Order: sequence, then C-alpha cells, then structure tokens
Amino acid sequence: MKILVIIQGAPYGSERTYNGLRTAMALQRGKRDIELFLFLFADAVTALLVNQETTQGFYNIERMLESILKKGGRVSYCGTCSRFRGLEKLDLIEGAEKGEMDLLADWIEGANHVLTF
Repeated sequence: MKILVIIQGAPYGSERTYNGLRTAMALQRGKRDIELFLFLFADAVTALLVNQETTQGFYNIERMLESILKKGGRVSYCGTCSRFRGLEKLDLIEGAEKGEMDLLADWIEGANHVLTF
C-alpha cells in the first residue's frame, strides 16, 4: 500500500508538522506493508535544515525526518517553496529530494491514501 503524507506547517511553533511526522513514523512501524511518501510544502520545507538544536525532552524534527528516511520512506520538498525561503544554498537533510508539482501529482495519483497536515 502506498501512503502519501503532505505537510505544510512550520516545523516548530505549532504541532502540525510534528503530528504529521508522528503519523508517518507510526505507519512505518510494525509489520505493515507500506511505501511511505512525504512531501513538504510552504514553511514545512524549513524542517529539512540540518543541525537543529532543541531543548532536552522536546521533539526534534530533523531526527524524525532522518528516521523516516532510514526506514525507506521517500521525502521530497517543494523546490519553489525552498527558493522563496532562501534554502537553495543551505545544507538540508541527506536523502531528501527536491521535487516540483509534477512529482507530487505522480505521488498523489499512485497513492492509496493521502494525508495532509
């Protein structure tokens, strides 16, 4: 089964991105036969910045994304959104791929389920 998770919120300040990533990670756990696709839009693209420092006991979006990638999830982000936010020349999490609307359209078309956060 193919599941696409689309996230649009900033990585910190609200729990929208956090909850989207928690859901994605839960889908990857256990014996589920799932192909997970994650697409980051708008302010969610800033979640891909490396070297995030959070206080002890607080969730860390960078580590959550790395976990999803490590377990075979595909992570892509909106190239236009990243350009608008000046991320083009910054280090982003390894394994995330820049995508555009055509890639997202392909993922939507191929998904059994689409979740948005």
